Amino acid sequence: MRGRPTLYDNESLIKKAQELFWKKGYTATSLSDLLKITGAGSGSFYNTFKGGKKEVFRKAIQQRREAFNQFRNELEESESPLDAIKDFFRSITREDKASHQRGCIIANTVVEMSCVDKDLEKEAVLILKDVEQMFTETIEKAQIEGKIKNQTDPAILGKYLITFWCGLNTLRRLYPDKKVLAEQIEIQLALLN
Repeated sequence: MRGRPTLYDNESLIKKAQELFWKKGYTATSLSDLLKITGAGSGSFYNTFKGGKKEVFRKAIQQRREAFNQFRNELEESESPLDAIKDFFRSITREDKASHQRGCIIANTVVEMSCVDKDLEKEAVLILKDVEQMFTETIEKAQIEGKIKNQTDPAILGKYLITFWCGLNTLRRLYPDKKVLAEQIEIQLALLN
């Protein structure tokens, strides 16, 4: 007798689930939503993802961690990592209205999970702290090389950029307008001159 089939636990499937979680949030995403995306029955789904929805969500936010790690690698290879960080923030203005309404899945997770699941909240917090550390290290290097006039403690500026990132992801929902966002981004980035 054959056991229940399993789905392929691949990046494409997790990416589809990530898009759904990003759009609806963890709490509003149902098992039937996830089954529809995977095209599987509940038996196959749970055979593949023994931790159910939480496991899929955890893997989805880990994909975002991997994207930030790729950005870290780009910064390490860049001739001007500080400019790459500025471009990262400026790129928000080029996104469409649907992207603005989604915000950042990691920042969204920190807020949503504070009352829902402490483990998932902790994972999201750690991802943002890793990004903060990446910002801090880049700023410190730029200060040492004389590429930034602002000599505020790099750890403070790293926290500032994470604060800016989280705030920007709320602001873009309020004002999904390229001009408004560009003005606000430039005002904030002026601190890194």
